[in-house]
Amino acid sequence: MTLIHCDGLPDAPEAYLAETGFFDIAHPVVRRFTDAAVGDAADARTRAVRLFYAVRDRIRYDPYNITYEPPAYRASAVIEAGYGWCVPKAALLAACARAAGIPSAIGLADVVNHLTTEKLKARMGGVNVFYDHGYTALHLDGRWLKVVPAFNIELCERFGVRPTEFDGTSDALYQPFDVHDRRHMEYLADHGTWSDLPLDKIKSDFAIHYPQSLARAAARAGHTEADRFEDDARRERE
Repeated sequence: MTLIHCDGLPDAPEAYLAETGFFDIAHPVVRRFTDAAVGDAADARTRAVRLFYAVRDRIRYDPYNITYEPPAYRASAVIEAGYGWCVPKAALLAACARAAGIPSAIGLADVVNHLTTEKLKARMGGVNVFYDHGYTALHLDGRWLKVVPAFNIELCERFGVRPTEFDGTSDALYQPFDVHDRRHMEYLADHGTWSDLPLDKIKSDFAIHYPQSLARAAARAGHTEADRFEDDARRERE
């Protein structure tokens, strides 16, 4: 499938139901995850809502474990890993939506997290701007909605973040303030939507904005599985 990019939201939803390289919707792992989440939901809106919460809460948000290896971004791989940052989680929701018969796309935006931890800010080179933040576009009841399934409920409760909620009728984007009314997320720019994950664009943009992350990912790619297990265990302790 040819990668389609729209400056805004797509015009032809029927073109956004196909399987792609990253949206491997026929994979048994994706089918099982989707079927378990959807359950007996008969209408598209209910299916979309159930899928949103399944991806939000069953896939742990992890901004420290970033790779640029394409196989890791396939929907089936994200499910098997059980964690991901905003981009793979948004791509997973898009894939599951297509598996449930809902047209979907992945979008990218730039956001500021005013409550970024010092640890994460240090890993991002001292900035609190998240370039190419991933969101999902879902086509429901004749219109497109933007939704963000990134922060799982346990993380929100731990850090006092307002969880993003989705009812299938309105956009579900990051919250501008946390539970203490401190400024939280601020949207700077929206780069539009794609019919499949534009990983090459993300990698190129990150080379400009987060050059250290590429070096870290390359070093990590050379680790043994035992090394990776130790890295993950250390992160959990932190």
